[in-house]
Amino acid sequence: MIALGGAIGVGLFLGAGRRLAIAGPSLILSYAFCGVIAFFLMRALGELVMHRRSSGSFVSYAREFFGDRAAYMAGWMYMLNWMTTGVAEITAIAVYISKWLPDTPQWISALVALALVLAINLSSAKAFGELEFWAALLKVLALSAFLIVGTVMVIIGFKFNGNPAGLHNLTSPDGFFPNGNTLAFVMLMQGVVFAYATIELVGTAAGETHDAEHVIPKAVRAVIYRIALFYVGSVFLLSCLLPYTAYKAGESPFVTAFGSMLPWIGDLMNVIVITAALSSCNSGLYSTGRILRSLAASGEAPRFTAKLNKTGVPAGGILLTAFVYFLGVILNVFMPGEAFDIAVETAAVGIVWTWVTIFACQMALRKRINKGLVEPTSFPMPGAPYTGWFGIICLVGIIVIMLIDTSNEFFNWKVLGAAALFTATVWFLWPLVKRNKERHPEFQKATELTFE
Repeated sequence: MIALGGAIGVGLFLGAGRRLAIAGPSLILSYAFCGVIAFFLMRALGELVMHRRSSGSFVSYAREFFGDRAAYMAGWMYMLNWMTTGVAEITAIAVYISKWLPDTPQWISALVALALVLAINLSSAKAFGELEFWAALLKVLALSAFLIVGTVMVIIGFKFNGNPAGLHNLTSPDGFFPNGNTLAFVMLMQGVVFAYATIELVGTAAGETHDAEHVIPKAVRAVIYRIALFYVGSVFLLSCLLPYTAYKAGESPFVTAFGSMLPWIGDLMNVIVITAALSSCNSGLYSTGRILRSLAASGEAPRFTAKLNKTGVPAGGILLTAFVYFLGVILNVFMPGEAFDIAVETAAVGIVWTWVTIFACQMALRKRINKGLVEPTSFPMPGAPYTGWFGIICLVGIIVIMLIDTSNEFFNWKVLGAAALFTATVWFLWPLVKRNKERHPEFQKATELTFE
């Protein structure tokens, strides 16, 4: 439940509003296409986990198949994903709160949200787990209720401010592709990939089970179906409930839809999406603290990030991540209108790297299986290696789309430039990291770590 809830975050609850306003109903195609990539990703990860269960996630597979440098890069690019995702989430919380407190500076709400999730994560893993379970359950129940209520409204043609819900909204007022722009849904792929981010956590969590033969296939299949239902189903219903022109950036499309029915229902939905964003941010801070400790134990991150506090929480890693989130608060001071999109686009680069790594590891595993070097798994990825290549090509294509999209004053180029600078810095630091590892043979591999 926690992993599934963590995969449902601001990419859907906030990001879909702006993208619906641009691409209209054709956004359904974006979510469906990225859902196919996510399907193959989960099957690739499922085969890897069946090959060798590991709490070190895909980073340990990168180390096994491609060496220490690949694992080091995979770990830090995953950190780029999580850290910038956290910035997007605290920004989203601030945007949601501005619905009620429009005169409050956005950065103040973001700072309060950061302080709250930091306090929760530094307390204990038990407190995190209990809170996150209920928050994840709330998200899943809220989306389930939306799908049921939304379907009924579409069937009966419920009127929102005089506009009846129905399938006709898929082509009204400007057609399925607004104003004939058939490429809009393609140009928004990077934001949709961000919405699917953290789906890989489900496979990682399943990898720590003792009954892998039964649990892993069941968990992978279940999350694929549920994510497809929640994401594609939600965007489809949003497109049917209101004309795409009713949606806008800076407001959750769920709040827009329900607020058009009764204001208090819109407020209730706003509470839910705030809880959803807090939950996702909470998960991110929890995960990055542990990823950094694993990297530090391998000599690939600053030593202080491996330190635990009295309750067994990796406080060093959590505080470093919180500092990056604080930089996001500062971003909200100077660029409140762009902070969310900057964080989302940057996170997309880390997501693409992570997913390509998973596909590449699965393909390397299959090569060893075909050569008879390792035993075949009982849950092979279908269509390999072609499906793996399909996933990699599509993901690289998303980066290409960001490069050729020259709208918004080359916004994507600036984001990609910043991400490239981070990647280059991490890459060129490797010789120093390697020498440090050689001087300290006591460094463990990340897969050998345990947490409280």
